[in-house]
Amino acid sequence: MGAGNTAIGWEALVYTTIGNFNTANGYAALYKNTTGNNNTAIGASALYKNTTGTENTANGFDALFSNTTGTDNTATGSGALEFNTTGFNNTANGFQALASNRTGGNNTANGFSALFLNTTGVDNTASGVEALRNNTTGSDNTANGVQALEFNTTGFYNTANGFQALLSNTTGRDNTATGLSALYHNTTGAYNTANGGNALFSNTGIQNTATGYNALYYNTTGAGNTAEGFRALYHNTGSNNIGLGFNAGLNLTSGSGNVCIGAGVFGVAGESNTTRIRNVYSSVASARAVYVNSDNKIGTLASSRRFKDEIKPMDKASKTILALKPVTFRYKKEIEPYGAIMFGLIAEEVEKVDPDLVTRNDKGEAETVRYDAVNAMLLNEFLKEHRKVEEQQASITELRNELQANAARQQEQIEALTAGLQKVSAQLELKQRAPQTVKNNH
Repeated sequence: MGAGNTAIGWEALVYTTIGNFNTANGYAALYKNTTGNNNTAIGASALYKNTTGTENTANGFDALFSNTTGTDNTATGSGALEFNTTGFNNTANGFQALASNRTGGNNTANGFSALFLNTTGVDNTASGVEALRNNTTGSDNTANGVQALEFNTTGFYNTANGFQALLSNTTGRDNTATGLSALYHNTTGAYNTANGGNALFSNTGIQNTATGYNALYYNTTGAGNTAEGFRALYHNTGSNNIGLGFNAGLNLTSGSGNVCIGAGVFGVAGESNTTRIRNVYSSVASARAVYVNSDNKIGTLASSRRFKDEIKPMDKASKTILALKPVTFRYKKEIEPYGAIMFGLIAEEVEKVDPDLVTRNDKGEAETVRYDAVNAMLLNEFLKEHRKVEEQQASITELRNELQANAARQQEQIEALTAGLQKVSAQLELKQRAPQTVKNNH
């Protein structure tokens, strides 16, 4: 009957032949063990079918009931690892934890029905009531929390921490959910990361990252989104959107390629490829405008000669600016809710005058006016007018100088004439005063 065996209970260790150092305590515990060694079975029918399996520990009714050749398993709880046959290195703590496991190895289940349906899945860890309950062949999953990853079947490399985190996941892989109901409805989505209660709650898409309570809550099939902050990208269903901050991108829906940075930068429903940044002009003394170019790069306009080719005077190229029609307007309420009066130009009208003065959206439609270019053209027109004024002023000065010179010459002539007249007048006066001699011939 082997050496060092202990059997307590009706038909406990009844078939053991050369198995050694086994302990059976309970009705039919280690009933069919033959050559298995170093097994411990406590509870009715615990390790019942074990034949050659070794280093197993079963505590509870039907714990490790079907184990035959599996080794190094630990089952604590009624029905824990009940149907395990050849699986090894499994640990199950709780009623029916890992109950359906057959050949899966290196699994750990702590909690009522944790990893209940696992059959061949390996390297899974489930802690919490019904955590990874429906997993069958999925591997390398970690679930901590009540019903975390409960419906996962074949998905792998998933991590769920929190009540019902990744609850609905079936075949999705490489997902990480931390927080109450994070990635709750995810089924086949992959490579998602959710940190925060209800983060990515409705998601089935791929490659999304959400950090914050209710972040990316309504996202379904949208992919490549990043949301950080309370309710960031809350209504989003589009792809490749970024929301950073409290309620950032809250109003975005089906649009894609948007960036909303800053608390309360809500965005506009349906818009795409739009960047909104809160308090860009926060500096008063040395602020510089921030621009987004056609390559979606954010920066300031470089003016150094180092970055420019084909430099030449603007000359008449700015003349078209005189045909532009400045207007006053108010933005629609969904864009600017306060309705402040604005001053500017209409992009479609500017496009008719000079197509180079507008930027376009991905549909080729005129979207914004290049006010920086307008300013440079205005300066050129001003300088041209300024040069005209300078030329006119020079002409006026020249004419004034000529007039002054003519006046001086005329004054000299007048003075000369006056002096001549005075001389003649003096001579006449002398002649009149001289005594007259009358010749008398008598």
